[in-house]
Amino acid sequence: MPDDAIVVMPDRVRIEEVVGSASSAVDPTYRIGRLRSANVVPTSVTPNQTVTEAITIMLTNDFSQLPVMVVEREVKGVISWGSIGSRLVLGLKLNEVRECMEPPHIITYDTSLFEAITEIVNHEYVLVRDGINKVSGIVTTSDLSREFRQLTEPFMLLGEIENHVRSLIQRGSFTNKELHDCCDPNETERLIDGVFDLTFGEYLRLLEKRDFWSRLNLSIDRTIFIDKLDKIRDIRNAVMHFDPDGITDPELDTLRKFAGFLQKKLQPILCQ
Repeated sequence: MPDDAIVVMPDRVRIEEVVGSASSAVDPTYRIGRLRSANVVPTSVTPNQTVTEAITIMLTNDFSQLPVMVVEREVKGVISWGSIGSRLVLGLKLNEVRECMEPPHIITYDTSLFEAITEIVNHEYVLVRDGINKVSGIVTTSDLSREFRQLTEPFMLLGEIENHVRSLIQRGSFTNKELHDCCDPNETERLIDGVFDLTFGEYLRLLEKRDFWSRLNLSIDRTIFIDKLDKIRDIRNAVMHFDPDGITDPELDTLRKFAGFLQKKLQPILCQ
């Protein structure tokens, strides 16, 4: 495999730098090339296609723009609703795509995603070139919104789950000493002044105690609840340690369902 090769994964692209013949290191920078849309060759039109053809392609695919290309490495321009509309309002008669295309905005696949944000927001898209200079994809503001939702949703769901669990524990009116007894026994000098000083693992230790659980006065099975919470803890560790592969779709679904259970089923009971 050549240096800086792009390895295509099921849900993302990972840029790996091969060191020697036996070891490899994942590039820690979140680059535009990791986005799915940056690795789907975009639909394009040629300069001499009709504007009617281009408009039909855009309408039927819900596209806002189309690259204008003749070969895979050469971009002549981009046609968009804006480029078409700005000419129509001037009373120009449009026949071919070349008459309403505009200069393209292109970046390379190894550009930092955060460097690319301004370009995408300002122009509503960027075309992406891969390591051999081919146009490998197009990233739009819609793609960017979806990507940031994927990046932030696990953190937001985990925050919501943790706040619900804290609220649940507060229902038991535990003393600071009782809370401290659930901490790591090696941390004898650690100060605990409420449930907010506990770690996620310590929530589990507290709820595993039958007498503590009974003080919550809940009509749900303790073992099943704790088992589910333990799965949430494993997912949380992957998220908070910034696993380069992120979490799987089933894991994200687990977070959504458990947060929904706490919000819609358990919280109304706690508020009674």
